[in-house]
Amino acid sequence: MKIRESLVTIALSAVMAVSAMAGPKVRSDYDHSANFTAFKTFSFVSPPGTEVDGYPADITQGVKSAVQREMEKRGYRLVDSHPDLLVNFSAALTKKAKHDELAKQTVGYYGYRQGVQVPVYKTWSTYTYDKHTKDYVEGTLNVDIVDAGASQLVWEGVAIGEVRKLNRSIAEAQPGIDHAVGEIFAEYPFRAAH
Repeated sequence: MKIRESLVTIALSAVMAVSAMAGPKVRSDYDHSANFTAFKTFSFVSPPGTEVDGYPADITQGVKSAVQREMEKRGYRLVDSHPDLLVNFSAALTKKAKHDELAKQTVGYYGYRQGVQVPVYKTWSTYTYDKHTKDYVEGTLNVDIVDAGASQLVWEGVAIGEVRKLNRSIAEAQPGIDHAVGEIFAEYPFRAAH
């Protein structure tokens, strides 16, 4: 359980760590056939995606408070029962490898070494064309908004960023979580009906 808590803290920290630099990469999409003008209230899926595999409650609460703040900024009202919308969220980590610009070059690119007819020179026997690879961890934070009556996903926002600091407490991560959730909701084009 301790390892799982650390991994989830890292996942959320990953998104926030990037937000302090260039910002997370954010994408979103929505169901163009959904009637967003009919939605006024919201609640949260229980349990949210962060708790499905036993994630700690303080992470869930941190994301939940950031999402609630963003939904209320858009005029939606949090209710205990019969909401128009349900909100769910989750986080994940993925090991990745990053290649520098040379990695984009193929053996064919290096054909200039061969000359037109006669090889000008050749490489040594252990030469590799992709020498500059960096392993890193990518964190992803998803926010889903569901039409509660239809049990249908109507909007998704995703923030993806590289983990920069691996050992952050939830208290240290909260400003970054707030920022990442804010960046996700900057892509949400709707407001509550009045």
